[in-house]
Amino acid sequence: MIALTAAQSRRRMVARVELAASALCFGLMAILARKLTMPGMGFTPGHLAVLRFVVGALVSLAAFSLIPGLYRPSNYRLLVMRGLSGGAVVVLYFYALSHIPAGEAGILYNVFPVIATVMSLVIFKERPTIHLWLAILAASLGVALVLSQGRLGFGFGRGELAALAAAVFAATSANAIRAVRHTDNAATIFFFFCIAGLPVVLPFALSPLPGGLGPWGLAILMSLLAYGGQILMSQAYGTLSVSEAAVWLQLLPITQYLLAVPLLKERATVPGLAGVLITVAGVAYGTVWGHRRRA
Repeated sequence: MIALTAAQSRRRMVARVELAASALCFGLMAILARKLTMPGMGFTPGHLAVLRFVVGALVSLAAFSLIPGLYRPSNYRLLVMRGLSGGAVVVLYFYALSHIPAGEAGILYNVFPVIATVMSLVIFKERPTIHLWLAILAASLGVALVLSQGRLGFGFGRGELAALAAAVFAATSANAIRAVRHTDNAATIFFFFCIAGLPVVLPFALSPLPGGLGPWGLAILMSLLAYGGQILMSQAYGTLSVSEAAVWLQLLPITQYLLAVPLLKERATVPGLAGVLITVAGVAYGTVWGHRRRA
């Protein structure tokens, strides 16, 4: 029993590292997406969404050919559902990134772990501990502080609304991933994410594609980072509950906020940096105290 508990602890620690690495991949992806939709680069949110799915599907097919037995679909209904909701997430999030700063888009979008946790109470009958609720609250307050930047009000336009809509679909996707991980591996889930999501985003990419090796190189790099982030997140959901993953996923907007300062020259403020510290503290608290102790 002790050995089993130790093995489970190791798996949980690996899953937390996977979510942290996923946050880094998604943060860099968002930075590149924001840069590629700026004037002069030529890419639209629809272009980037389609490219992300096409590159992801091609990389998945290459992995399936190299690793026999990796492609093992089982629950087709959940796989397709995850792909459809994921397609909506991608196009809405890229639209938000094209209209508002990357740091702000990441903060708004990342309310999805909290929404996902509420959904999991109904879907999976999960019962987060009081410590986990406090950790989610602390991390969410830190995120709100970063977003407010010390102001008393929030400005909402098309970009902000798109980010929040993406968060709702992302919460649906998170619970679908958690459910389907009982029967399907992360690579198979990601492949269906690309195949089922592609028809959703294709109508938004009908304008002419840009030229230039530089922008296309960055766009492909963005797609590969998205692939890494998605695989790592799906893998972690096989071990962690939706509520515990929600705490660690708060690292995503913080990573994105910090990366946007040197890479996109976005402005950091004292309230924003204080929010970063509060969020990290909430993640650490939830990691140490958030899980239920075994008898």
